[in-house]
Amino acid sequence: MRISGGQFKGRKIATQKVFSKKKNGDEVRPTSSKVREALFDILKSKMDGATFLDLFAGTGTVGFEALSRGAAKTCFVEGDHIRSQAIRDFITRIGLQDRAVVYTRRALDFLKDSVRTGMTFDIIFADPPYASGEIEKILPLLDESQVLNEGGCLMVEHSSRSALQNVLRSLKFIKSYRYGDTMLTLYGKEK
Repeated sequence: MRISGGQFKGRKIATQKVFSKKKNGDEVRPTSSKVREALFDILKSKMDGATFLDLFAGTGTVGFEALSRGAAKTCFVEGDHIRSQAIRDFITRIGLQDRAVVYTRRALDFLKDSVRTGMTFDIIFADPPYASGEIEKILPLLDESQVLNEGGCLMVEHSSRSALQNVLRSLKFIKSYRYGDTMLTLYGKEK
């Protein structure tokens, strides 16, 4: 995987060990370059100076792309130790220790702790495994908490065969974008 735009365009991120199959069937499904390009075209007006949360980070490509395209800081959340270490290694390799932090945690546990500690973000990108049911757990938590800053946005990558909730309390459904089998659904939090 390579960063497709911005300051670090062309830098290779993933190593083969990040893509290795896990015993429990946990495999990485990286966001394609086509979908990443679309994602950052949609978010480009909000990217400059933003705090970005890459939930279910996998290889970290989306979070690194955010840093490359102007985010001030990115927080990577990845439950797999090998993947989170690969993200840390890349952060060190390109000298982003002051702009990036990695948490080796389950996304739901990280969000619950963020609610408790008051950690907030301008942009949240969530790309859980499609059939995991994780999005149904984190969407209500994000809707009912202050983890997403006012004026911020949540982008969820999911299967085009599944629809997400359009009616939430504090998160406003904006639009869904389809790219083959992949769907990006955008929510905003009004000021």
